[in-house]
Amino acid sequence: MTGDPKTSIQSGIIIIDKPPGPTSHEVAAWVRDILGVSTGQGGTLDPMVSGILIVMLGKAAKIAEHLLAHDKEYICLLKLHGEAPEDEIRNVVNSFCGRIYQRPPRRSAVKRALRIRTIHAIEVLDIEGRLVLFRVRCEAGTYIRTLCVHIGLALGVRGQMVELRRTLSGGFGESDAHTLHELADAKAAADEGDPEPLKQMILPVERAVADLPSITLRDTAVDALCRGAQLAGAGVLSCGTFTKGETVALMTASGECIGLGTARIPSDKCVPGKKGFVARPKAVLMEPGTYPSGWTKKSRVK
Repeated sequence: MTGDPKTSIQSGIIIIDKPPGPTSHEVAAWVRDILGVSTGQGGTLDPMVSGILIVMLGKAAKIAEHLLAHDKEYICLLKLHGEAPEDEIRNVVNSFCGRIYQRPPRRSAVKRALRIRTIHAIEVLDIEGRLVLFRVRCEAGTYIRTLCVHIGLALGVRGQMVELRRTLSGGFGESDAHTLHELADAKAAADEGDPEPLKQMILPVERAVADLPSITLRDTAVDALCRGAQLAGAGVLSCGTFTKGETVALMTASGECIGLGTARIPSDKCVPGKKGFVARPKAVLMEPGTYPSGWTKKSRVK
């Protein structure tokens, strides 16, 4: 947020601690109404699920595809429909670590096709009677409700999810999150002349792409990219490690995110200053004219 406290917000990320009850779309709409800026969310939560909801502000919505692909972490309360020994519960839960098959639940909005998802880590935190509290870190698109059903079936007693909270989405955790009430109070303070609380809540887009391999551009190449040009080696200052076809963050020398691109060559073939295309833009966030143009049109010979 720049300039006068009442100036509209152009771009950014805000992490909302979603309460149980409203849908993710309703929460994003409330953020839109509070801040007066278009919004989108990265990773939908069911109405009764609480926790980390990434809300993209303004042009940041262009990187939604990247945010949706973030790994997630949840704390889940599973209720078993029958008795099972604690050691057996722990063994069965642990056995779900790795690649698993899932079919989306009937209430989901996506096609119920069989899919493979990866459980990176799963840990039983507590067991009290038929209630099992566990933490799971998983690939995006994993259905925890379905995971609970499968754990119950594996134990031979059936089971169901009764409570769920998302505690992590990519690099964003509960320490980054704010309630809607806190956001409304910060916006009111900004309108009254104190923009600092709101500035602290709105994170720069750079935080959201920090996990991506990056390509740093020369200042003279930035404006051409903002206008849709492909990135050639002559405009590259340095690059990270990436493969052909991988999504990369396109950055300025001062660390600003220009947008996202798709690598046309692997990083070991990228030689800064040399000819040949390196990446094509797929989501440009920076406005043309932010950096001076580094190229001029040649006059036509008569």
